[in-house]
Amino acid sequence: MNEENKEQSVEHFLELIKRSRRGKFKIYIGMSAGVGKTYRMLQEARTLLRNGIDVKIGYIETHKRKETEALIDGLPVIPRRKLFYKGKELEEMDLNAIINLRPEVVVVDELAHTNIEGSKNEKRWQDVMDILNAGINVISAINIQHIESLNEEVEKITGTVINERIPDKVLQMADEVVNIDLTADELVERLKEGKIYDEQKIQQALNNFFQTERILQLRELALREVAHQLERKIDIEVPKNIKLQPELFLACISTNEESAKIIIRKTARLASYYRSKWYLLYVQTSNESSDKINLASQRHLINNFKLATQLGGEVLKVKNNNIAKTIWETAEKYDITTICLGKPHFKFYQLVMKTAVFTQLLNKMSQTHIDLVILS
Repeated sequence: MNEENKEQSVEHFLELIKRSRRGKFKIYIGMSAGVGKTYRMLQEARTLLRNGIDVKIGYIETHKRKETEALIDGLPVIPRRKLFYKGKELEEMDLNAIINLRPEVVVVDELAHTNIEGSKNEKRWQDVMDILNAGINVISAINIQHIESLNEEVEKITGTVINERIPDKVLQMADEVVNIDLTADELVERLKEGKIYDEQKIQQALNNFFQTERILQLRELALREVAHQLERKIDIEVPKNIKLQPELFLACISTNEESAKIIIRKTARLASYYRSKWYLLYVQTSNESSDKINLASQRHLINNFKLATQLGGEVLKVKNNNIAKTIWETAEKYDITTICLGKPHFKFYQLVMKTAVFTQLLNKMSQTHIDLVILS
């Protein structure tokens, strides 16, 4: 092993050691202010404290909400550090105090917050990284609009420029991401009851950020992001042999125009229902080579490929005279869970039935969890 490889090996081992010593990181995520992220963090802190865990409040922003302030009572709070900025006395989370006290768990609110100029780190999420690297577990919270990759999408929905953002890698580092969900009606009701903003701000909020259609779109973004983080965690941490098999559909067509469109559309709907990926397979036999089928059939085939692509499918074109065997091999290659064919009176199905391999196909399918769906 040369010196460069030795150095890389040592760096990799050091990274593994650091990772094992690093604190655990939990993030509560919500579609907007007022859904109850801070409230839930404080509830969790109280539960941990009752169970003998050394938990402390590093930074909490109650926004003067009575329900939230009531939950702080009795919880150990690390005093904020005071500093002057532009002639005003301001408060920030005391990073050094947290690291010196070394609680088992610290609660840090408003992850996207920008620190006052002169602080060690520009952003609070960077403070949290320092805390985690010190071996302290962190519970934190963020709204969906503060995630960097969603910035433009959120601006389109809300019409508001979001300046405080966190990189997506921060979410990816979290050991657990939990969505705090409310319906649009519940959130608006909380706003009207004065549980989110002061009375003088309620009407303005209803006319702007808290419009029902905007809340619904933000809610979808939040649910989608948490689902994405969960899928990512499963991919990384769950052994392949015990993972739940995702639904994957394979639509099989011939040059038959009408039946092909039906199979494509119905497979796309099935895939949409399961929120899963799907493929379109066209097995081109020697009888269907470009010099043997008419221009009209070629045009229909191209249109069907285009339709499949528009509906989110991935087109697979395979040249082979053994259709049934090709279907099976494709299903195995792409981990397909459901094969979709047309009804028996379609020419393509009859062609499959005539091949002796079709019996082997059914026998193989009986030994697996692949389903065969005959579409009308």
